[in-house]
Formats: sequence, C-alpha cells, structure tokens
Amino acid sequence: MSLPHATPTREAIVATAQEAIARGSRSFAAASRLFDRKNRERAWLLYAWCRACDDIADGQDHGHGMTPGDGPARLAEITEKTDLALAGAVVGDPAFDALRLFAAEVKLPPALPRDLIAGFALDAAEWRPQTEQDLYQYCYHVAGVVGCMMALAMGVAPDDDATLDRACDLGLAFQLANIARDVGEDARAGRCYLPQDWLDEAGIPPGDLLALQYRDALGRLGVRLAERAAAYEASARYGTPALSFRSAWAVLAAADIYGAIARQVAALGPRAWDSRVTTSGAAKIGMMARAWGQAQRRRRLYPPSPRDATLWTRPRALR
Repeated sequence: MSLPHATPTREAIVATAQEAIARGSRSFAAASRLFDRKNRERAWLLYAWCRACDDIADGQDHGHGMTPGDGPARLAEITEKTDLALAGAVVGDPAFDALRLFAAEVKLPPALPRDLIAGFALDAAEWRPQTEQDLYQYCYHVAGVVGCMMALAMGVAPDDDATLDRACDLGLAFQLANIARDVGEDARAGRCYLPQDWLDEAGIPPGDLLALQYRDALGRLGVRLAERAAAYEASARYGTPALSFRSAWAVLAAADIYGAIARQVAALGPRAWDSRVTTSGAAKIGMMARAWGQAQRRRRLYPPSPRDATLWTRPRALR
C-alpha cells in the first residue's frame, strides 16, 4: 500500500521551478526577472511544468540531449500526472505540483494544458506537417497555448479573445524561431518540422535535409521561417497595452530576445546550423533596456488596431 505524498510548501515548489528555468532557458529566465514577484513566480511554475513535459516526451534533461523511448508510455505519464495536478492532488513530482499551484492561482481552464499535451501526442505519433497551416496548428499546441496560459497568469480575462490571440501569436513566434534554430538537431534525431510542401518546393528530400547539396535551399527555408516568426512577433506586440507595465516589459523583452534567434538564423543562411545559434548576455541586457522604453510607450507604439487577417488564428474549437 502506497502512502500519500506529503504536501510540499509553495516556497519549495517555487524554488525548484526557479532552478528549472535557470537550467532550461537562460532567455526565459532573463525575461522573467522583469515581472513583479507574483507574476515572476507564476512564470517559473508554468515553465517548470512545460519543461518537465517536454523532457519526459523527448527523454531530455532540461532541454538537452534526446533519448529514444516509448512515446505512448511517456505521453501516458505526462497525462496522468497532469490530470492529478489539475484535480488538485499532490503529485509528488515538483514540476507537476508546480502546475497544481499555477492552476489554482490563475483559475486555469483545464482545456489549455490539455491542448499542450495534444502537441506531445503529435510528437509521440511521429507526426509531420504537410502544409504551412499544419505547422501553425502544431506551433499552437506546443507553444501558442503556453502564451495563452501566461497571459492568464498576467491577469488577462479568459474571454478576452483579442488579447489571447496576441499572446498566442507570441508563442507561435517563439516556436517558429525554435524550429528554425533546431533544424539540424531535429534532423539528426530523425525529426523534421518543416512543412512537406516547402521541402517539395525546394527540392529537398526529407531524409537528406542536411546534405551539402541542399544547404542553400535549406538556408532559404530558414529565412522563410524567420520571416513568419517576425510577423507573429510583430502582431504579439499589439497585445501589450492590455498588460501592466512590468508584464509588458517582460513580454517585449522576451519577444526581442527570442526574435534575435530567428534573425540570426536568417542572417546566417546555409551556415545557420554549423553551431547552435545563441544570444549573448550583453545583447540580452541591451534588449531588456530597449524593451523598458517600449513598455513605457506601448500605448503609442501599439495602438488599438485589427489583427492581420492573413495570420493563422486559433480555431474556436481550441479556445
């Protein structure tokens, strides 16, 4: 007979979540420091759960390495622990107890974390995007929905679709930048998130993605991804007037820091995957300083305006 888990303190869970973001993403860790304490801790809690789910799904350690394994079993573990956390049970795993706290504090609609798990299910099924629209659907499930959850943590109302659409846009921008940066790493792991119709158009066989004879064509696809990321990043900025100053500052800093990854991929072209693209600490400090000024002027810089109708939008069934 198993004994019930002792309830860990909020302080202990937050400390573990802070360690997770420090190890897993220096970019997000840097941007999170700009939040006020309440939102900063909630960002850490949400990140810890997302990081743990990603690590379980890929057999990674804080986003590093990738170990093949039983995808359905890993998905079942993520689902079971998430359902326990959403039910308010003590899971005994700090990352999933972080979700338990986060969900209670922001009154999280359970459909949102389950939409994220649906993204891991796509990976477990070795799904590949056939079209650009497929790519955006995937990016929603693995990142856009995280943007929506983070917006709720910052006080956005669950029925404020206009602001949540902008938050989703930022998640899409981040994921497109991730995909652009990680083309080489993903290919070596047997994965490809570039739409099949893009590859067909470029004349690149999926299994030969990194072959030297296709590097110029692949470089052009990296530029295309970066351009798509920039469009969603630009759209996301128009959601910041709905946020407090410090939340807007953090969002704008994160947009710039992550946007820099996509811009570097575009600038490097065929050489983008010779080594991992990163952003220096000094550059991040400069971006944070610039974001401070943008946050101060956000209502003038990003006045109310219709969202670009050509951008992919969350299906209503997923809201």
